[in-house]
Formats: sequence, C-alpha cells, structure tokens
Amino acid sequence: MGAGHNGLVAACYLAQAGRDVVVVEQLDRPGGGSRTEETVPGYRFDLHSAAHNIINMTDIPAELDLAGAGLDYIEMDPFSIAVHADGRRVRFFRSIDATVESIAEESSAEAAAYRRFMDKAVPIVRTILPAVRGDSSVKVLPVQAANALRALRRHPLTTARDVMSPYDSLLHRWLPSDLTRGPVGAFAAHAGVGPAVPGGALFAFWQAAYHLFGQWHGRGGAQNLTDALVARLGSLGGELRCSSAVTRIETSGGRVQAVALEGGERIPAGSVITAMDPKTALLHLLQPPLGGDAGADLAAARRSNVVQAVVHVATDRLPPYANGRDGDWNGLQSYVDRLDDLTSAWVQAEAGRLPDPLPLYAFSPSAIDATLAPPGHHTIYVACPAAPSRIDGGWAARREEFVERCLDTVEARAPGFRASIRGLASWTPDDMERVERWPGGHPMYLDIALDQLGPFRPTKRLGGWRTPIAGLYVSGAGTNPSGGIAGTPGRQAARALLADQR
Repeated sequence: MGAGHNGLVAACYLAQAGRDVVVVEQLDRPGGGSRTEETVPGYRFDLHSAAHNIINMTDIPAELDLAGAGLDYIEMDPFSIAVHADGRRVRFFRSIDATVESIAEESSAEAAAYRRFMDKAVPIVRTILPAVRGDSSVKVLPVQAANALRALRRHPLTTARDVMSPYDSLLHRWLPSDLTRGPVGAFAAHAGVGPAVPGGALFAFWQAAYHLFGQWHGRGGAQNLTDALVARLGSLGGELRCSSAVTRIETSGGRVQAVALEGGERIPAGSVITAMDPKTALLHLLQPPLGGDAGADLAAARRSNVVQAVVHVATDRLPPYANGRDGDWNGLQSYVDRLDDLTSAWVQAEAGRLPDPLPLYAFSPSAIDATLAPPGHHTIYVACPAAPSRIDGGWAARREEFVERCLDTVEARAPGFRASIRGLASWTPDDMERVERWPGGHPMYLDIALDQLGPFRPTKRLGGWRTPIAGLYVSGAGTNPSGGIAGTPGRQAARALLADQR
C-alpha cells in the first residue's frame, strides 16, 4: 500500500524473492515524496526530496541494480553554502579540509572549531550508520564498537549530554558564531527537526555524513529514483496500480485477509505492507482498528504543527550572489543568518504563526542538471523548514504573503533575482495534505524525536515492522529507522515478511 520509494523498495525485494506483488497507490502516478513535476510550464521541480543522501549510504541501489534500471546520481559539491545577508560566505565541501579552508577565509577561530566539531561528529555518525542502513550483521559490531569508543574516549558524560541535547544547545557549545551555526542548523532543520527538540543534536552531527558520503541529485530530479524502482519492479514481474486508493484493510481471526479499494474492488492478500502514515493505516483503514496497548501507543505518537512549505521559482538565470564562485549553486544555499532565528521560527510556527524572520534555504538543481529547464534557464527550489501546518487565517489567505516574503529574502541576498523570474508555483502544507493525503502536510508522518526514532518509530511495539495482525507489516517514513530518502524501512519490512514466511 503506497508507491512512495519505501513501498516500491519493499515491493522490489519481495518480487526479487519470487513473491507475487501488487502495489496500490492512491495518486495517478507513483513516487510520493520522491516526485518531480512540471509545476511551472517547461520547468521540472522536485516536490519534496530535493537532495538524496541516506540511500547512497546503503547497498539498496546495488542489491536491486537500480543503475541498470536507469538510476543516475550527480554529486552536489559543495553540498551547502552559507549566503549571509551581510555578504559573508562559507562553502561546505565534501572534503572537510576544503571546508575548513573556506571557513578560515572569514575566521580562523571558527575554522578550527568546525574541525573539532567534525572530529567529534564523524565517529558518532559512523556508530549509528548500521541502524540507518538496516545492517544488523555481527560483522559490523567490532567497527561500531570502535567508533563508539572513539566518540566517548575523552569525556563520555559530555558526549552523552551532547547527543541527547537539542542542536540549538549543541551548536552554541561547539561553534563560536552564527557564521557556521546558522547553515549547520539550516541543514539539520532540513530533516524536519526543530532546534530545541531533545535529541535533535543527532541531526546536527549528521553534518559529518555529508562529508563522508556526499549529497546527491538524481538526474532529471528525485523522480529518477522512482522511475528506476518502477522499472525494476516491472522487470521482476511486480505490478503497480495507480489511482487505487485503499479504503479498508480486512482481517479475520487476527490475520490479514484482503485490501479493499475505492470503487469496491477487493484484493485478497495473505500479506500486506502499509508504506503510508501508520496512524491512518492501522487506526482508520484497518478493520477492526488496532486496539489494546499497541493501538493506544500509536494513537499517542506525535505530530507537531511545524512542517515545510515550498516555492518553485522558474528563472532565466541563477540567483546573482555577489562575489559568487563556481559551484556556489550546486547544493543547499542557506539563508539562515542566526541560529536563534531558526529556534524562534519553530516556536512561532508551532503556535500557528508565519515566522518572522522567515528561515529559508534554496536548491538550484538546474545548475548541475540541464534537463530540468529550457536552455539558459533555471529551477530554484525555495523552502521554509519551519512553516505552520495550520496557520492563523488559513493558507489560502496567507499564501501570497509567504511567497512574497520568500522572494524578498532571496532578492536581499541576490539583488536582481526578482527580475529573473519567469514563473512560480507555491507548494504549501494545505496542498500537501490535499494532494498527498499526508495528515497536516507531514512528509515524515510523525515527529522525529528520541522517543520516535529507530526502534521506537512509530512505537516500540511496532518498531520491528511487524504488527499484532499476522501478515500485516508497516513501512514508510513513519517507521524504523526514520523518514527521508533511505529505502531502509521498505527493505526491512520486506525482510521481516520473508523471514516470517520462512
């Protein structure tokens, strides 16, 4: 159920194992959060996932031979650049040394602090990598233990505090100023985690993962991953059915029996994987709904009022940053001048207000991929990671204000940007809820916090991808280990199903 990338990954693994597989998708096209569409005539924009990182840390692309099915990634290097309003620039390259050199152009003290921060972050990232990849092999344990010891070697209690803290506190402790705090915070916020969330420090430490593994753009957009998965599923004999919304998951005697679709069709099934919002699947579509302690735990899983809102801007040139250098448009362009502004924005959005100042970042993927726009033209993806899901006055009344403020922010950093605009389209939380059927416009389905991460996602009882209903499994962004473009929840759900059948 669901043809987002996790649903398609699960289906490919099942088909590869010789199972008869049908994927049903409520939209008339597959992809979910990994879609690229012509939202402005002649210009193709990613709707949600503008950059892929985690899936390229896994062996999923190799195991499914997605390159053979057309998957082609282009590296974004530098993966990020801080475009401060006062004209300062910091470029974050795949190479830590090159990044430190860039920071040193503005501040040698800041450069030294960033290197120390990466020295701390790298072993922490390497320690949690097996869980992110879904690698439970005993072969990884010695390496994992060595990295854990390296992370803890000098000040174990301080390290434990750092890992459990919000990244607001972490970055204030480790980095001297907003020269680097702001852009590192912007990338952490890109994951949908607020600066004041306990345990959110992991997403600031994740900065090291971009140095270790790079940041990647699918040629032709995020859709490239979806298209490769669809092609692989077809080659393995699986079936994809779009415009097939599920209305009911039928059970009998504690075992799944069938899936019913809009229009009345009933598909008998001995096994079902739900790669959608787990609350919707198990508390509304499942008949009878999940009850007992398992149902109560899932009902208590949290969704905040803070989500992402996006503006797609078609232009006849790249944003004209003063003193720009080659590569400045390759990755994420941070407009977060102060970490405290990002923290304040989260509080305002939670209360239903449009933040002021508006924290933003941009991607301009057409700078490295000419397939997205007409010759000489570009696609600029401007995103606010701290937008209110439910906004005072409603999004219909506030949309134009949001778009204008986004454009003003880019114009202030790239004078002449407005004159380059040839078209635009907004993609706000109400649109995401209406089109994608994501409750509240949450692409991650549930908040990412320490008690809703890894084996606790969506709940401890459901963290192993199995449910109390025999033959019914959970996958997707709301399940173990996390959201984002990883594919791990899809593969692990398929593995659980196959293990149970064996």
